Amino acid sequence: MILWILLFLLILVVFGFGFTMQILWWVAAVLLVVWIVGFAMRGRDGGRGRYSRR
Repeated sequence: MILWILLFLLILVVFGFGFTMQILWWVAAVLLVVWIVGFAMRGRDGGRGRYSRR
């Protein structure tokens, strides 16, 4: 009986880890898109836009 409980707990841990990893992949994909959009919006002037002191 204790073996079945341990097996069930192991399945829950593996399922939870897989769910967490799936969420982390989505978070990484969203952050990559935000980074690319920010890089594209910066333009060719090296970031010296309207907030520049020059």
